[in-house]
Amino acid sequence: MRGRTLLEAPKEQLVEFTRNHEANALLNDLNAHPHAFVLGCLMDRQVKYERAWLIPYSISQRIRGFSIGELSHLSREDVKAVMSRPEPLHRFVDRMSGIFYSAVQKIANEYEGDASRIWMGEPSSAEAVYRFLQFNGAGPKIATMAVNILARDFKIAFSDFFSVDISADVHVRRVFARLGLCPPEPTAEQVVYKARAVYPSFPGMIDLPCWDIGKNWCGPRVPQCSSCYMNDLCPTANPSILEHADVEVRRSG
Repeated sequence: MRGRTLLEAPKEQLVEFTRNHEANALLNDLNAHPHAFVLGCLMDRQVKYERAWLIPYSISQRIRGFSIGELSHLSREDVKAVMSRPEPLHRFVDRMSGIFYSAVQKIANEYEGDASRIWMGEPSSAEAVYRFLQFNGAGPKIATMAVNILARDFKIAFSDFFSVDISADVHVRRVFARLGLCPPEPTAEQVVYKARAVYPSFPGMIDLPCWDIGKNWCGPRVPQCSSCYMNDLCPTANPSILEHADVEVRRSG
């Protein structure tokens, strides 16, 4: 299973969030700058993910530093100005600068300036997701994504993975539908609960493989089925799978 392979693989030297090496280095620095990862997660909405994950690094370049002390001294208006000029770092600078500012203040005041306290000490997955949910702008999708990345890519230890759900974005929903796991155009809730049914001990384990398939091969218009490693098991690529299933149902009936 692709998801388990990724979970059990050794940590990569540098987890890639963007195409910028220095930005990736900052986001990977969970020892000195764990808040960079948290802020990157919170920025990841309504823009392409690489643009969102570049925001912490871009701000570090604009203010010539990125310690939590330096960030916590910025007012909300300061953060908005930094995110706005010389060019906007996000489509929705006003809202996202507020989310950025409140996250910095929360880390400074409630986590003693150390964002790694969010996941320190092998908490349960439910507790870790809950802590991310306490940040302004973090819904279930971002909170579970954050914990999933920490577990899968950074190899952070948690006492369990039961509450790490799949992040049901457009790619994942499309793949679930075409694999026959959900009906056409499924809701996010249908995908989340189907993932829980498929792999209850770690529903989010299949998140990255499905996202990867949806982004690279299972496009919305012309899927590249012959290149996809799920080709042999996909009823969209192989309608005979459904025909065989219908025969088995009739026989059992």
